[in-house]
Amino acid sequence: MQKQTNQSEQRRFEVNTNLKSQVSNLKSTTVDFFSLGCSKNLVDSEKLMGLFETHGFHVTHDSDDPQGEIAVVNTCGFIADAKEESINTILEMVQRKAEGKLKQLYVMGCLSERYLADLEAEIPEVDGWYGKFNYEQLLEDLTHSTQRSTLNQRHLTTPSHYAYLKISEGCDRHCAYCAIPLMTGHHKSRPMEDILDEVRWLVSQGVKELQVIAQELTYYGMDLYGEQRIAQLIEQMADVDGVRWIRLHYAYPTHFPWDLLRVMREKQNVCKYLDVALQHISDHMLSRMRRHITRQETLDFIDRVRREVPGIHLRTTLMVGFPGETEEDFEQLLDFTRSARFERMGAFAYSEEDGTYAASHYEDDVPQEVKEQRLSRLMRLQQRISADMAEKKVGQLMDVIIDRREGDYYVGRTEYSSPEVDPEVLIPCSGQDVKEGEIYKVRMTGAEEFDLYGEIIS
Repeated sequence: MQKQTNQSEQRRFEVNTNLKSQVSNLKSTTVDFFSLGCSKNLVDSEKLMGLFETHGFHVTHDSDDPQGEIAVVNTCGFIADAKEESINTILEMVQRKAEGKLKQLYVMGCLSERYLADLEAEIPEVDGWYGKFNYEQLLEDLTHSTQRSTLNQRHLTTPSHYAYLKISEGCDRHCAYCAIPLMTGHHKSRPMEDILDEVRWLVSQGVKELQVIAQELTYYGMDLYGEQRIAQLIEQMADVDGVRWIRLHYAYPTHFPWDLLRVMREKQNVCKYLDVALQHISDHMLSRMRRHITRQETLDFIDRVRREVPGIHLRTTLMVGFPGETEEDFEQLLDFTRSARFERMGAFAYSEEDGTYAASHYEDDVPQEVKEQRLSRLMRLQQRISADMAEKKVGQLMDVIIDRREGDYYVGRTEYSSPEVDPEVLIPCSGQDVKEGEIYKVRMTGAEEFDLYGEIIS
C-alpha cells in the first residue's frame, strides 16, 4: 500500500509539474464540471467552480455539449447505481480525451475518497485524483495559488432564487447499511456565524429560498457546542432579511431536537416540511439496521411531529430487501405506509456496500427479483396515496414559487415541495406576466398522481 501511494504521489508530481508550465495558457480555457450524487456534492462543485472563476477560468456545469480543455468529475460513492454512474461519466471523459477533445481530466468526491488506489490503477488516463475534502488542492496544483474559497466565490448552479446550504459534513450514526461515514468521517458542524454569513451573502445574490442540507442535520452543533443547536441556527437564519423560505433536509428520528418544531410553528418562513429517513418499521429490521429506534418510538415520533406542527408535510425514505427481511417484515412496512400516509416518500432496494456493518455481519439473502417486486409494490401503494393527497388540495389557495417556464406552463412549487424530487405546480401561461423566483397566490384547479395544476390569483 505504501509503495502504491508513493507511486501515486510521484505520478501526480510529474503531471502537475508539466501542467504548471502551461498555466498561462490554461487560465483562459473552459473547465467543464460534472456533479453527481446528492446536493451536498453539488455545493462542493459550486465552491470549486467559484474558485476557478476567480483565477480567470470559464466554467460550465453538467453541459450536454462540453467544450472545455479541462473536465472535473465530482463523483458519488453512495450505492451501486451511483457508483456506476460516476464510473461511466469518468469513462465518457476518458473517451473524449482519447479523441483529442479534452486535454486534462480530474476526478474528486466520495468515490475517489473511498476507492482512490483502485481507481488510479484501473483508469490511468485521469490526470489527478482528489477526495471529498482536498478538492481545492486541484487549483493549487494547476496555478501555484494557495488561495482558498470564500463565501462569495461560490458559483451557484441552481436557479437564482434558491440555493443549497450545507451546515455540516459526516455522520456519527453508523447505520448498518450506510457507507457514508466511511467516506465523510465523523460529524463536523460548521460554525454558526459562518453559516449565517453565507445566508446573508446568498440573499445578496438574490436567493430567497434555502434548502438546508446535511447528512444528519439534527445532530448539528454537538461537536462544536456540546449540544444540538439546529433549532437556534434555523431561528437565526429565519431572522435574516430577505429569507422567504427555509426547508430542512435529512433529519434523524432518534434524539430529535424537539425545540425545532417550535421554530417551525413560530417562524412563517420556515417551511412546514421535514425530510426524515425512517427506512423501515418492523422492530426486527430496525434492530438489524442499527437504527436505535423501535416501531413504537417511530409511530410516536410521527404523531408528535404532526401534532406540534399542524399541516406539516413529511418526506421519508424507506428500504426494502435488507438482509433478513421476511415477507412479514415487508407486510408490516406496507401496512405502515398505508396508515402513515406520508406526503412525500421515496424508496430503494438494499445493495451491499463494502466496509459496512451489514456487509461484514449479514448475508445478502433476499433475492434481487424479490427486492424489485417489493420495491414496486411499495411505490405503487405510495403512488395511490400521493394521488389522493394531491386531489384533496384541489380548490386550496397556496403560495407557489415559480422555478421556470416549460412549454405552455409556468412550473413552480409550494412550501411543501423541495426542488427536483417533489411534486410541482403547473400554471398555464395565458399571457400572464409571471416572473421566475417570485411567490404568487395560486388556486389549485386540478391534480395528477404527483403534480398539481393551478391558476394565479395574485
